[in-house]
Amino acid sequence: MATKRVGIIGYPIRHSASPAFQQAALDFKGIDAKFEAWAVEPGMVVEWMAQQDRTDLLGFGVTVPHKQEIMKVLDYVDNDAKTIGAVNTVVVSKDKRLLGYNTDAYGFLEALQEDGGFIPEGQHVLVLGAGGVSRAVCTVLLLEGVASLTLANRTVARAEALLGELNTSGAKVEAVSIEPDALTASLAAQEPKALIVNCTSLGMLHGPDEEASPLLQEMIPPTSLVFDLVYNPAETPLMKLAEAAGAKTLGGLSMLVYQGTKGFQLWTGEAAPLDIMMSAAKKAVLG
Repeated sequence: MATKRVGIIGYPIRHSASPAFQQAALDFKGIDAKFEAWAVEPGMVVEWMAQQDRTDLLGFGVTVPHKQEIMKVLDYVDNDAKTIGAVNTVVVSKDKRLLGYNTDAYGFLEALQEDGGFIPEGQHVLVLGAGGVSRAVCTVLLLEGVASLTLANRTVARAEALLGELNTSGAKVEAVSIEPDALTASLAAQEPKALIVNCTSLGMLHGPDEEASPLLQEMIPPTSLVFDLVYNPAETPLMKLAEAAGAKTLGGLSMLVYQGTKGFQLWTGEAAPLDIMMSAAKKAVLG
């Protein structure tokens, strides 16, 4: 039998640790498959998928900026992904259909509780960015019963639309501009945030804004947990500012691996070796 293919699509994709820890899991399990990173430019998902031979393709992960666009080519989307409105894991079925799932929600909550020691219920939260991963994060936080959720984004209308779709819990929600002056004024009028989650790509290695942070240091309460979903570099510009402000920090690597374990199970039908995957991911990012 030919070696199977599995991978991840995104743009940029050079920073991805997924090939390292997913390949480690495949090798550990003795599965004859190669995990690769495929650069697919924005707006090119439909064309890229049309060019793929599904014969030896197990499936693929989906990262920025394709988590919503990929839904155009899928034959099936599971209920969780429908609710969130984004897909980050695609499985090629035995009859070569494309099946879409969202494992970001699981990965986020697992990392937040297990590694961050944070329980969202009754807390005041700030989420930065309104893209595909933000949809999963906001869905989880609202389902977990946060007291309030402020969503900051460059396009306020997009944040408003997302909250309008997702907020069925009765939590207090607000969409604001992520521009420093507007966000500073908004935060000054609100309860201090116990949790801040960065869902933007600011500060990402090999991204367009490697040195940037979505927040200024004075916006970060010393009592907060700052969870930056950017995982490469291991310490982002935002995390450095948060530490200087006295806040706790959590990087995105554990979320990446937790959601990746679900993807591995969906692609292979095998239980994922979490310890193997976490060790390989840390080695890839930390060296």
